Amino acid sequence: MTGLARRPGPTVRTRVTEHVGDEVRHHEDRLATEEPLEVRLVWPGAPARRVWVTMRTPGHDFELAAGWVRHEGLLSPGAGLSGVAYCTDADLTREQELNVVTVALDAPPAREPGQRHDGLSAGSSACGVCGADSVADALSVTADVPWTGALPPPDVVRRLPDRLRESQRVFDRTGGVHAAGLATAEGELLVVREDVGRHNAVDKVTGARLLAGASPAEACLVVSGRAGFELVQKAVSAGVGSLVAVGAPTSLSARLAAEHGLALWGFVRGQRAVRYC
Repeated sequence: MTGLARRPGPTVRTRVTEHVGDEVRHHEDRLATEEPLEVRLVWPGAPARRVWVTMRTPGHDFELAAGWVRHEGLLSPGAGLSGVAYCTDADLTREQELNVVTVALDAPPAREPGQRHDGLSAGSSACGVCGADSVADALSVTADVPWTGALPPPDVVRRLPDRLRESQRVFDRTGGVHAAGLATAEGELLVVREDVGRHNAVDKVTGARLLAGASPAEACLVVSGRAGFELVQKAVSAGVGSLVAVGAPTSLSARLAAEHGLALWGFVRGQRAVRYC
């Protein structure tokens, strides 16, 4: 590695030609940044190993990695994270600098990472379970203690997407990222994160809580897109009480939510909110 690379930002500038009817305009625009992130895992007595590669929007990388480790059920009961850092291997190219993160555990993981993430488990920015090695693995969920606190009532649920939208700074500039936010039963947003990947945004939210020494379990997780299976899976894993989505759920996501007692809301727009379980 030859010097520290410039940290990539969440957006990049580009020149575009816009055609509106007969009018042609040349101007500057912004695109959401998308770059690969490699996550490595290390614990006492074991060398670092690659466990995941995903496409993401740079920023909050440590939170993304920590949240993913938690959602995958790799943290042993009573164990935690001893550190998260960018990898500084001498053989990294300049393109890899700031795109490789090592998560250090203070105890061996709850499962052998190679059993579920053999070799290079590549994830896209669109799907959270692409790296699963089998259907059974994809459907498995390591659930935290179920949420027993208050849940947001319908009037609060209907307001949550608008509150999330007000916090989407990168979306304001690009129109090209998803968002996820953790909220109390009263509708207070505790943390909001954005990313090109729906599941990455959720990982960042959980990671933000973990790295702040707080529990990722809360009354509600609100997301800007649909309520796919992978988002329900992560909500259950984090111990969240309800999931509120602007878009539709799927049959599998509704089934998983019902099995784990997660309140699932979809099509939350304006005055409409549909509860599925």
